[in-house]
Amino acid sequence: MDIVFAVSELAPHSKTGGLADVAAALPKALAATGLTVRVVTPRYGFITAGEYVGDLPVPFGFGVQTAHVFRERRHGVEIFLIDAPAYFHRGRKLYGEPDDPRRFAFFSRAVIELTRWFGKPPDVIHGNDWMTGLIPVYLRTTLRGDPFFARTATITSIHNLAFQGFFDLNDLAYFGLPGDLRQGPDGLEFSGAGSMLKGAILASDALTTVSERYAQEIQTPEYGFRMDGLLRLRRHDLVGILNGVDYDEWNPATDPHIAANYTPEDLGGKRLCKADLLARFGMPVELDRPAIVIVSRLSDQKGLDLVRDVAWRILHSGAYFLLLGSGDPRYEVFFQHLRDTAPRRVAVYFGLNEPLAHQMEAGGDMFLMPSAYEPCGLNQIYSLKYGTVPIVRATGGLDDTIQDFDRITGTGNGLKFRAYHANRLMEKIYEGLLLYRQPHVWRMLQQNGMRADFSWARAARKYRAVYERVCAL
Repeated sequence: MDIVFAVSELAPHSKTGGLADVAAALPKALAATGLTVRVVTPRYGFITAGEYVGDLPVPFGFGVQTAHVFRERRHGVEIFLIDAPAYFHRGRKLYGEPDDPRRFAFFSRAVIELTRWFGKPPDVIHGNDWMTGLIPVYLRTTLRGDPFFARTATITSIHNLAFQGFFDLNDLAYFGLPGDLRQGPDGLEFSGAGSMLKGAILASDALTTVSERYAQEIQTPEYGFRMDGLLRLRRHDLVGILNGVDYDEWNPATDPHIAANYTPEDLGGKRLCKADLLARFGMPVELDRPAIVIVSRLSDQKGLDLVRDVAWRILHSGAYFLLLGSGDPRYEVFFQHLRDTAPRRVAVYFGLNEPLAHQMEAGGDMFLMPSAYEPCGLNQIYSLKYGTVPIVRATGGLDDTIQDFDRITGTGNGLKFRAYHANRLMEKIYEGLLLYRQPHVWRMLQQNGMRADFSWARAARKYRAVYERVCAL
């Protein structure tokens, strides 16, 4: 079975969040099941990887535009990078440009045209989020009569329903799509604009999302971002598949980014990692003082309003507080002020830094992830593997992966609260601090998490089952 996996970011080349990690790991796991997998992603201006293999004509913008195609091979997977300077050479930014709809409409059409190079039509084109949302729309409309794609099925994975790919409906003609997509049962109109994600939801043969709980949540008004009705209509084609973790990249026993390697059986290296982390930030190295860490996009979705509300109480508790991330300027200003007020207890790094993310996971004692909603989340799973106890809110994939610790039975792998309130978060932090003072109990909790298995092999088997189902339609 031939799969084309289309995605707007791909680690290590381009990354704003967990989607890039998924794009790097899932195709590799799918290939291990015997599938032929090709990944297609933009070649942003800062990417130097790949060997030039030719020019690709793309019908777009009332004519034919040209993209340069580069190729590399990683872990048994061919990766094709679409280089179109007019669309993708925007400094270090991946998204947030006024012409994002045109940029990713072009990418969607380029993915389709690239598949013709492979000689044999793909069995499945697997898109991800709104950035590839027009792929199934093109195949259902403009290319409906093209015999090359007669048996090609489409799947769209929804990683975050909040981002819906809005565009001006007057651009439909520029995209090369029919005008009757403005309205009607198959129309892309949504609250006065077009939505690429709506197009994917309507036109894909199947939909997946990144945890079982999130698949249920997005069918409700609370988490559905006004698309819950559409998703309920497609509920029989919607499958929740929990993301995995690439333990080749995230494993304290082998991680080259951290000061010392360690295992569940021998946690000695974790203290060395903590000492290294504190020293990197110029903080006093007091290894018995608990270190609470965050690696996150700084946004309301990630529960940073709750963290802001409890930050001073965390300091009063005696803990270190270390943060890596970027995002909403309100939070950057607040956490910089927190650091300036207590530089011996608080450290912040604003931006993306992959080695430092590994060092935070290895050197921290507790990891905060109190999200308002969380489709899956990967950092709580990384934290489990690194023996850094996750403190999470019970939503989406956080609820699926973290079981609240029971000190009587010794079961559970983290600490979890339900009501979205700063006091509930602080209660769990206090519980974590109390457990931290009981080394035998704390070690049991760490080992429970480190021995959990969230590898991609399980998820890959479930995705393969979805592929086989849509190909049989």
